[in-house]
Amino acid sequence: MFSKLLDTLIEAPIVPSFSRIGYDVRSRAEGWTPVGDYDLTGKVVMLTGATSGIGLAAARVLARSGATLVINGRRAEKNVVVVRELIASSGNENISQIVADMGDLDQVRALASELLASHDRLDVLIHNAGALSAKRRVAPSGVEATVASQVVGPFLLTSLLIDRLSQTGGSRVLTMSSGGMYSAGLTVSKLEMSEATYNGTEQYARAKRAQVTLNEMWAAEHPQIAFHALHPGWADTPGVDDALPGFAKVMGPILRTPAQGADTLVWLAADDEPLSTNGKFWHDRRERSIHKLGKTRSTDTPERRTKLWTWVTDASGA
Repeated sequence: MFSKLLDTLIEAPIVPSFSRIGYDVRSRAEGWTPVGDYDLTGKVVMLTGATSGIGLAAARVLARSGATLVINGRRAEKNVVVVRELIASSGNENISQIVADMGDLDQVRALASELLASHDRLDVLIHNAGALSAKRRVAPSGVEATVASQVVGPFLLTSLLIDRLSQTGGSRVLTMSSGGMYSAGLTVSKLEMSEATYNGTEQYARAKRAQVTLNEMWAAEHPQIAFHALHPGWADTPGVDDALPGFAKVMGPILRTPAQGADTLVWLAADDEPLSTNGKFWHDRRERSIHKLGKTRSTDTPERRTKLWTWVTDASGA
C-alpha cells in the first residue's frame, strides 16, 4: 500500500516520474528483482534498434540472461561490432544480427524471412528502433520516415512473424514508445506531417501515440500473445543528445542511464507478471494510462482506431 501511494505521488508531476528520481525511488520502495537475475536460456529474442542507447543496454542484459538474441541495426559493420562485444562480455555465443532499416519495407520483409529461416521459435519480439528527426525525410515507401520506421515497419514485421509468435507458448511483442506521446492525440489524416507544418518533436509524438493504440489493437486481435508497450522515462542516450540538445543539457543531472531506461523493457521480456495481462502500457514496471489529458482522450475513438488499422495495413502491404 505504501509503495502504491508513493508511486501515485511521484507519477502526478512529470519530472520526478520520468527522471532518475522516479526510477530510484520506485525500485527501492518496491524491491524490484534485478533484471540481471532472470534466466532466458532457450528463449529466442528479436530486438530492433539494438546498437546504441536503451537498445544496446537491453541487449547487454538479455545476452547475459542466456537468451538466443538476434539484434537489428541499419549498418552491418556496427551490428557486427556489437555482436562481438555482447558475446565477449556475456560468454553467450547464441547472438547474431540482421541488417535492416525499419523504415524500408523491403528490408523488413528480408529481416523476417531470415529470422524465420534461422529460428523455429520466437519468444519475444521487441520493437525498439526509432529516432526523432529534426528534418522531414521520406522512406522508400513514400511514407514520412518517422512514421515509416516506428509505425508501418513494426506493424509489417509483427504481421510477418505473427504465426511463429502464435506457435511459441508465452510469446510477447513489446513496443518502446515515449512519454512524449502524452501530448499527441490519435490522428490518421494528420499522422504524417507535411513539409510546411513539420516539427520533429510533434511528428515523433504522433507516431508514438499510434504505436500504443496499435499495441492495444494487436492484443485484441491475438490474445494468445502478450502485447505490451512502455515508455522508458527520460534517459541520457545519444539519440536524446542529438535530437534535443537543450533538453539534455538542462535535465542532464537527473536523466536516467540507458540501463535504467531499459529496465522495464527487459522486465516485460523476462518476468511472468506481464503474461497475466495484455495490451497494456507500462512505465517503471507498473501499468499506466495511455492518456493524461482530456484533449487526447477525446481523439481516441473507435472510428479513428479502425481507420488507423486500415491505413497502416494498406501502407505496409501486410
